[in-house]
Amino acid sequence: MQRPLAASLLTVAALALAACSGGPEKDTHSPTAPTGVTASAGSASTVHVMWSAATDDRGVTGYEVYRQGRKVKDLPATTLMVDIVNLAPATPYTFTVRARDAAGNRSAPSPPVPATTLAATARDRTPPTTPRALRATPAGSRAATLTWTPARDDTRITAYDVYQADARVHTVPGTATTARITGLRPGTVYSFTVRARDAAENSSPDSNPADLTTTPAPGAAPNTAPTNLKAIATEGEITLTWTPPGTGAPVKEHQLYLNEAFATTIIWGADPPPGPATYTFTVPTTPGTRYSVKLRARLPDGTWGDFSAQRTVVVP
Repeated sequence: MQRPLAASLLTVAALALAACSGGPEKDTHSPTAPTGVTASAGSASTVHVMWSAATDDRGVTGYEVYRQGRKVKDLPATTLMVDIVNLAPATPYTFTVRARDAAGNRSAPSPPVPATTLAATARDRTPPTTPRALRATPAGSRAATLTWTPARDDTRITAYDVYQADARVHTVPGTATTARITGLRPGTVYSFTVRARDAAENSSPDSNPADLTTTPAPGAAPNTAPTNLKAIATEGEITLTWTPPGTGAPVKEHQLYLNEAFATTIIWGADPPPGPATYTFTVPTTPGTRYSVKLRARLPDGTWGDFSAQRTVVVP
């Protein structure tokens, strides 16, 4: 029996609709606007802009920074701060930030924040003194609070830069002596240093390192990182001392990472001596070269444990 025409058309329409619904759904949802945007002048020609991460139903892939409504920076989603350079001295600017997702959807602009570059001054070649007595305190499992005593400068300090593993992660104004660092991982060892900076972009030497271990997640295994790592650079050599993790058995092997890359395995043929361990290795002798070092131990079950805090040294 021949099917009615209306029923045939309904069947075709239903099949077409099913075919369309089976494809990937187009992403038309924009990220939220970045919050907590700040802008502070670092010199006569630079402004430092920071913000808090935006959110998206599928994930933020990048940020765009605008000056006076004109885009001046494209940044990956992992970057939440940037220096805007080549600005005019003693000039007011406004900055906004927008988030972007993989489909190209952009958030609304953040509220504009103002900043005025510093006045140009005579050439200053003298860096500030070193910030001292840096302390780091966990603030839960994903944040830390840093405090330090102020540095001094022959003109004035305009900013303090916070470094984690020798990479700048935060900046606060030169009047501040505390900083809150967020976005950390639970149960993880971190090491921070602070440098003071003046209006001529001279930076002080690093402060003392301050280590902390964030609060572990509920039910997580204890941290297995070596502790009390110290690094001393002499001409042609770096000497490390550290305390191996407590594992209930002698720790006979450690991996040494140099500038974030695996360098060597340190092995004791017999049981290692009690107390702190020591290891010396050679490096090129070019003065001023910076090296970062960190360690991890082989655990009794044969796996590698957590990394120690990182140390940075400079060849004298």
